[in-house]
Amino acid sequence: MKQLLIAERFCLIAHVLSMAFGLAGLLLILPRPELVMNLPPAGQTLFQWGMAGGGVVYIIFGAAAVALYAYRTLGLGATLAFLLPSVFLSLSSELLGTSTGFPFGHYHYLSGLGYKIAGLVPFTIPLSWFYLGMVSYIIARAGLAGGKGELNWVRQIGAIALGALLLTAWDFVLDPAMSQTSMPFWEFEELGAFFGMPYRNLAGWMGTGAVFMSVAAFFWRTISIKLERSELGLPLIVYLVNFAFGAIITVTSLDSRFWFPTSLAVLLGVVPAIALSWIAKPAADDITEAIPSLESALKAEIPSQRVGALRK
Repeated sequence: MKQLLIAERFCLIAHVLSMAFGLAGLLLILPRPELVMNLPPAGQTLFQWGMAGGGVVYIIFGAAAVALYAYRTLGLGATLAFLLPSVFLSLSSELLGTSTGFPFGHYHYLSGLGYKIAGLVPFTIPLSWFYLGMVSYIIARAGLAGGKGELNWVRQIGAIALGALLLTAWDFVLDPAMSQTSMPFWEFEELGAFFGMPYRNLAGWMGTGAVFMSVAAFFWRTISIKLERSELGLPLIVYLVNFAFGAIITVTSLDSRFWFPTSLAVLLGVVPAIALSWIAKPAADDITEAIPSLESALKAEIPSQRVGALRK
């Protein structure tokens, strides 16, 4: 299990560093081509490779980090019960969208995100739906479970709705950053009313996320899933780092109008994600420390033992 944790942390660090490299290239190097020309041939080759494949790398490492985290904390069955529906349903939605315009509006992918499935959708896109969708749903589920660590059917529905909202809020900064800057990765074929995005694109995000989260929740109904506050570190880091990636590109590369969708995304995504993580069930030893016990009262006479479940 220790090796699994090491691999998980390695993938998380690689995910964050590859995004930082991409930000530096997009915001600092590309606007100053003389910096690239002054690099030695090996440096120019490395930069060109990074710009061409950086999007693929950070998505793969993000998906790997979240998959390893889910396997370590939830088990193989629960991980597959979310991974498979999220990948296949999001891919189906994307293939439908790029072919017909439903449910996201008319758009097409450019280069930079890897091999395109059916010549339409890069293979990395369903992976990004998986890992951002999973951390969004886990945060929402753990937060609504609260101190009990359990969900009734009302809170189950609430977790799906909140998870889909967190996922859609990320798109408020992702879409402008990836489609309207000097180096786009996809293009809308219609001028959307919401800062270049069609309103149905947002509805498509909300609907697609809610569908695969509902399928995962159905499969998870017989699995005991009780995530504590201390176990939400990776999901929250992944959500915030990916949000920051899109937000930084949006507010630095586009005009001041885009501060509004960015602020709206903070209100609907970042703030709820942090709040939900905070109100999640605390660790068992935190509860023990907060409630005086007989053992603590008799500490001088009887050596106390650490209370709480240790997760490997």
